[in-house]
Amino acid sequence: MSAPTLPRPTVYAIDGVIPVIDPTAFVHPSAVLIGDVVVGPGCYVGPCASLRGDFGRIVLQRGSNVQDNCTIHAFPGHDAIVEEDGHVGHGAVLHGCIVRRNALVGMNVVVMDGAEIGEESIVAAMAFVKAGFVVPPRTLVAGLPAKVMRELRPDEVAWKSEGTEEYQRLARRALATMVACAPLEAEEPGRGRVDAGTSQPLHKVKGG
Repeated sequence: MSAPTLPRPTVYAIDGVIPVIDPTAFVHPSAVLIGDVVVGPGCYVGPCASLRGDFGRIVLQRGSNVQDNCTIHAFPGHDAIVEEDGHVGHGAVLHGCIVRRNALVGMNVVVMDGAEIGEESIVAAMAFVKAGFVVPPRTLVAGLPAKVMRELRPDEVAWKSEGTEEYQRLARRALATMVACAPLEAEEPGRGRVDAGTSQPLHKVKGG
C-alpha cells in the first residue's frame, strides 16, 4: 500500500496556456491556478488562493508567498507580479500590480492596477492601495486610501524578512510532510506541536 499523499493542485489551462509550478514550490490542493500563471522556486501558495491568469499574466518569483484566500488577477495584456521574497498576507487582493522584492502586503489589503509596492516596504493590514500609487522603498503605508506613514526601521525590515523565511521553510515542510489524513476522535496524551519556528507578531518583537 502506497504512503498517503496530497492531491495535485487545482490547475486549469485556458487558450492552450498551462500554469507553471516549480517543483520546489508548494501550492495547496485547494488553491486554483488558471492559465498564464508562473510559480517560481521555493514559493508557497496557501489554501483557497485564486490565481487567475485568464486575462493577464501572474508571476510569483523565487521565495515569495501568497497566503490563504488571496486573489490575484489582472486586466488583459497586463501582469500581476510578486517579486523575490514578496509576502502577501491572508485574504489580500492584488489586481494588475507589482509587489517588489522583499515587500509585505498585509492581511486583507487591496492593491489596485498599476500600483507598485516598493522594495522592502510594508502595507499595513486592511489598507486600500489605489490604482497607480507607488509606495516608496522601505516605507510603511496604511489607510483607506493608503498613505505613506513613515520610513521603516531596520528591525522592522528584519522582522519582515524573518517571517518570509518561515514561509519558505513552510513550503519545504509541506512538500516533505503534509499528507491528507482522517482526523483523530480525541486529543492524544502528550500531543506535540508543529515545527513552526520562532517568528513572532511585530508588536511582541517591539515589546508592546
